[in-house]
Amino acid sequence: MPYDEVFARGIHVVTTGAVFAVPVAEIGLGFALDLARQISAADADFRAGTELWGGDGNAAARLLTGADVGIVGFGDLGRALGRLLTGFRCNIKVFDPWLPPSTLEDHQVTPATLETVLTQSDFIFVMASVTSENRGFLGAEEFAAMRPGAAFILLSRADVVDFDALLDAVERGHIVAASDVWPLEPLPAGHRARALPGLIHSAHRAGALDVAF
Repeated sequence: MPYDEVFARGIHVVTTGAVFAVPVAEIGLGFALDLARQISAADADFRAGTELWGGDGNAAARLLTGADVGIVGFGDLGRALGRLLTGFRCNIKVFDPWLPPSTLEDHQVTPATLETVLTQSDFIFVMASVTSENRGFLGAEEFAAMRPGAAFILLSRADVVDFDALLDAVERGHIVAASDVWPLEPLPAGHRARALPGLIHSAHRAGALDVAF
């Protein structure tokens, strides 16, 4: 959007983020639980007749309760997610360069650097808007710095990550991930992301509920 031009013409620009915040936060919570307990993967195994029963099927499972959680971006989406996570008693660290530490502390989360969020989190939720300055700011170096097995959940805009680097990190088995947004929408039929294990796919539907519209 050419902000300088629309402002010069006296056109006001507003955001609809607030009405989409709760639907996006809820699906983000669903992604986190799915990645923590391999719900979709276990369902696929069951359908294929290769399921593992009981504890044998939980080799990589973990709890969201009490986990170290990092949130990148604490606008309407991040705050809605923070409220949902309250009952899970997570240790929540937030990186948002636009907000003073006091604002984050008022929401009972811990202000942190991006490095701290990436290196000290079991679950990382990206809720940051894309700007001309932060395009692709999460790349190969950032993914490599994450804890082995960390769950990376992208809910805002695809352009904040280097998508090839994200897919590489998942393909290596270093992290697992879920994404509601993609560099091309619709994603081409032969795109490698479609068949990549360890990645939950969502077709930009997180906020698209009738109640939000």
